[in-house]
Parts: sequence; structure tokens; C-alpha cells
Amino acid sequence: MSAPGGLPRVLTVAGSDSGGGAGIQADLKTMLALGAHGMSVITAVTAQNSLGVQGAWELPVEAVRAQYRSVVDDMGVSAVKTGMLASAELVEAVAELIGGTDAPAVVDPVGVSKHGDPLLAASALDSVRTKLLPVATVATPNLDEVAQLTGVRVESEDGLRRAAAAVLAYGPAWVLIKGGHLPVEAGAVDLLTDGSEEYWLRAPRHDNRHTHGTGCTLASAIACGLAKGETVPDAVAAAKEYVTRAIAAGFALGRGIGPVDHGWLFRAGA
Repeated sequence: MSAPGGLPRVLTVAGSDSGGGAGIQADLKTMLALGAHGMSVITAVTAQNSLGVQGAWELPVEAVRAQYRSVVDDMGVSAVKTGMLASAELVEAVAELIGGTDAPAVVDPVGVSKHGDPLLAASALDSVRTKLLPVATVATPNLDEVAQLTGVRVESEDGLRRAAAAVLAYGPAWVLIKGGHLPVEAGAVDLLTDGSEEYWLRAPRHDNRHTHGTGCTLASAIACGLAKGETVPDAVAAAKEYVTRAIAAGFALGRGIGPVDHGWLFRAGA
């Protein structure tokens, strides 16, 4: 479905990053860059900058549900992307909402921030496994999140298949295992699979510490592709290319880890 003017509509259900590098802010920037109309359901507010997360406050379930219904019931949606959901109650409410929405869903099972700050209560992990992952068109865990959810620890490229099988066992249609935390010699390698088809996505590893917002950006870019009617493999491949260029253009901001550059397309004159 497209909005007036032909723009696909993508809804992000995630937390707010006051520093603008990740979360809702990164999602909306990505959607704008990739030609989609971004809409938002804010699940939590964080006090966050380049040094870490100084505070986080989740919204009431009724506020999250009201935002979702307000947008979807009036404007419709072409794809949904989830990020920080904080608590079991929010995870279960969002899973129920997505399950009742006729649109592909990209689930980024955010567990910790780039700086190691927890963004998901330990008590919510079972709800992610049993409620949220089963309604995902694509789940996009990194290796730390795979370990959190499944207990599978990956230390080499050979372990990515085992990680993918463990996540697929919870019910998503596709899983993208992000191997960015593997040793440097492996490069930036990810595995996309539905249990039968396999796609290995490789990119050079850029020597740039300013990578805040990478996971949010990738999941949002995938959602944009799906909203445009692309297949999962095509949407993921295009998203990987976009985020790789965004990482290469990441810039210093503040005294810590800066953000990826969501607007590199505009600056490249594309």
C-alpha cells in the first residue's frame, strides 16, 4: 500500500534516542532517505548521547496501543519495524498489534545499546521468543542478541548457521544474523535464511568507530524495501548496501561514539 503521491508508509515502534543517532530518530531519517513516509509509535524515552544512556522511561501500554491504532486505522501501513520495547508487557502488546496488521514486520530484538546499556528487561526475553518473533517477517538479531535469546554463542562464521536455526525455531519467516561482532578477518558478514534458502551478505569492514544506530538503521532500511514490494532477499541486500555506506560516512559527534550518516545519499548527490 502506498500513501498519496505513491510513498510507501513505514511505521516504527521503538524508543526515542535524544541524541538522534539511533531509535525512532534513526528510523525516520532512514525512511526519508529511502523514499518512504515514516510514522512512529514511541515506546520509551531515553536520555542518551554519544557516551551512553543516562536514563530510560517506558511509556504505558495504553499509550503505545493508542499511537499504533491512531496511525494504522487512519493512514494504513505498508510495513512495520520494531526496536526497543523495554518490558514484557510492551512486547506482548506490540506483538498482538502486529499480528493483527496485514503488513510485513521487521523485528530488531534490541537488548542492549551500542554502549552496553540494557534496553530490554530480562523478564521480557521469553515474551520476545514466544510472542514477537513468531509474527516477524524478518528478525535481525546481532550475535549478542542471539546469545540472549537462544544461548547460542557464535565466535566464527561457521556458527552463523547454528545461530540462524536457533532463532528460526521461534517462528520468524526469515532471520538475518548480523555477524558484525565476529573477528575482523571475517569482514562484515551476515546470513539471511528462511531455513531453506541462504544468502550470505558480505561487505568490507570500515575502520570507523562512529557506528551508533547501525542496527536500527538496517532494520528500517529492510522495512522500506518490503514496503515497496521487494522480496525479503532483495530488501535485505539493498539495506545492507545502504547501511554499509552509512557506516563508512559515520561522523564524530560529542565525546563518544558518533552516529552513522543516514543522509549520505543526499551528500553523495544520488
